[in-house]
Amino acid sequence: MVEELERTTQRQSPEQETPRRIRVCPECGGSRLMRDYDAAEVVCVACGTVVVEKIADTRPEWRAFDDEQRAKRARVGAPMTFTIHDKGLSTIIDWRDRPTGTKSVSADQRIELYKLRKWQRRVRVSDATERNLAVALSELSKLSAALSLPKNILETASVIYRRAIKRRLIRGRSIHNVTAAAIYMSCRQCSVPRTLDEIATASTLNKKDIGRSYRFMLRELGMFVPPSTNRHYAARFSNKLAISGKAETIAIKILEIARAMKLTSGRGPAGIAAASTYIATVLTNERKTQREIAEIANVTEVTIRNRYKELLEKLMIEVPI
Repeated sequence: MVEELERTTQRQSPEQETPRRIRVCPECGGSRLMRDYDAAEVVCVACGTVVVEKIADTRPEWRAFDDEQRAKRARVGAPMTFTIHDKGLSTIIDWRDRPTGTKSVSADQRIELYKLRKWQRRVRVSDATERNLAVALSELSKLSAALSLPKNILETASVIYRRAIKRRLIRGRSIHNVTAAAIYMSCRQCSVPRTLDEIATASTLNKKDIGRSYRFMLRELGMFVPPSTNRHYAARFSNKLAISGKAETIAIKILEIARAMKLTSGRGPAGIAAASTYIATVLTNERKTQREIAEIANVTEVTIRNRYKELLEKLMIEVPI
């Protein structure tokens, strides 16, 4: 990359010049200098004299082949996000009544700053749709934080809600139910094990209402949501129970064999994963009570016992008494 340096009217002696202060060629006095980053030199365009050698390359270390790539890779400003109603592209007027570089402001200037902040808030949320989106995205952030979900889940849920509001599916429905359904849908899409019971508990909503909103959005948006995988639940339960990696591997192997034999059809993934985890703890002599596993998996002890008996009988597993 080559760029011209600024012109100057005064010429300095080469002995007093530094690489940053050189503005003219010491040989011909020409002011058209260019930086050749490949050769690490500053060269005079008129006579070809190398004015400075071994210059530092201040260009970015990444490459961009079009304007879109250049905009994405440039490290200036905050990144665009779907978790804010304006995608983080608007400006915010600071709440302090003292602009940068000034010690104090007059009363009239303070009133003017207050009016500017007020109108800025009004402009950012201009109509009912944006107000709905701002409230819903705030609820999504709270629910995601309560469930300790990663950022990609929040981004996916925000995109789902934006699609729903664009299709006008929110009209007449509760924002809280739809946001909880969007979180559940994003968890299913990103293979993060979260049950409807957990989401209902974190959002203090009715499980049936969330499920109804989830099925409605799934049908109207035409989205594909993969079924919940048992192995993700088994890995999660193993981490919470602090059991060894050997027990976790056994639990996942039991689930894979049960799935191949179609024993998981019509069974809740959390219940059968809890049962396989219980069998693995018994086989590795890391015994955990059924109550402990039931509390972690958010299922009943009866469910674990029933799935436990089914797996032992169908897979012919012998456990020590």
